[in-house]
Amino acid sequence: MSLNAAREKFRHFLTRKGLRVTNQRLAIFDTAYAQREHFTAEQLLDHARKVDDSVSRATVYRTLPIMTESALLREVDIGTGEKFYLPNVGGSTTQVAQVVCLDCDKIFEISAPFMEWYGSTVSSKLGLTPVSQRLQVSAHCNAFRETGHCPRRG
Repeated sequence: MSLNAAREKFRHFLTRKGLRVTNQRLAIFDTAYAQREHFTAEQLLDHARKVDDSVSRATVYRTLPIMTESALLREVDIGTGEKFYLPNVGGSTTQVAQVVCLDCDKIFEISAPFMEWYGSTVSSKLGLTPVSQRLQVSAHCNAFRETGHCPRRG
């Protein structure tokens, strides 16, 4: 999905929800979609204020769930008490697995198309329909274990 198409989807979603399309929300959207790595709400706030210094913390925290609900962002919870986000630039609903490096705290996402099949298979055996699922692997960095330095930490 192109940036313009994603921006239009965001505008339409806000309108459908009865929410105003504001400069702050658009600055948050633009900033989120410019990110290529996972980010936190606070990191987004810092970057968004460089685009529009009137962006408030409250607006960031209210906008992130809207962007997640509209499937423009993916939310990742790695169990640290802090949520991470990544733009869903492909607009795809393809299942992904997260691999979290315990040494550098980097989150990697890999395509995992088998997850849809697996979730449907195990759920149907119990007479259930899957609503959501996730696969998350915690791992240690081999380079860090060998050299004491993680090339991804930074």
